[in-house]
Amino acid sequence: MSSRRGPKAPISTSQETGAELGKTIQRLRKAYNLSLGELSEQSGVAKSIISQIERNETNPTLSTVVRLSQALDTTIDEVLRGEQTSLFLEHQSKSAIPMLESQDGLCKLAIVGPLNLVDVFQWYDFHAKPTGVLESSPHPPGTIEHLYIVLGELEVTTGGESKHGKPGEALRYRADVPHSIRNIGATPAHAVMVLSLKQFGAQQ
Repeated sequence: MSSRRGPKAPISTSQETGAELGKTIQRLRKAYNLSLGELSEQSGVAKSIISQIERNETNPTLSTVVRLSQALDTTIDEVLRGEQTSLFLEHQSKSAIPMLESQDGLCKLAIVGPLNLVDVFQWYDFHAKPTGVLESSPHPPGTIEHLYIVLGELEVTTGGESKHGKPGEALRYRADVPHSIRNIGATPAHAVMVLSLKQFGAQQ
């Protein structure tokens, strides 16, 4: 068991923030169906101290909040931010979604996946007008492309091998070789595309 100790100085908070801290500790404790005694046993924080924190009668030290956060399976940041924390990480407006276009101008890709994770996976919304073709150079070794067809009929060619896909069907294929997606139907096509790179769930 680690003997490392955190800072013992009380956290500098406003009265409003302290009240939110107490409410958050109590809400999480009840969500896990823990009594004050059980949380005290799991965190090493005295039952009386936890009770005072929940009633906003004391300003806890940082080390106390760290121990309570660990016992409640959350982070100190989430606890300190309290109930005002939003579960939404990001909201991109339509104009903020990056768009790519094929060389023939008939295919468009909306980059709907998080840009900070492009080295792990990439997620696109794909639209193609009739005869439109999206040609792609090889992605990093081990990359697999997953294509779910929503509308239309698409032909996927990878490494010289081709397959047709219809609405409701999914195609998964090697994308570390030259590959293309072509709309072979008479109507616009729509598909959802996810690229999983070698680092993401691949065998080493």
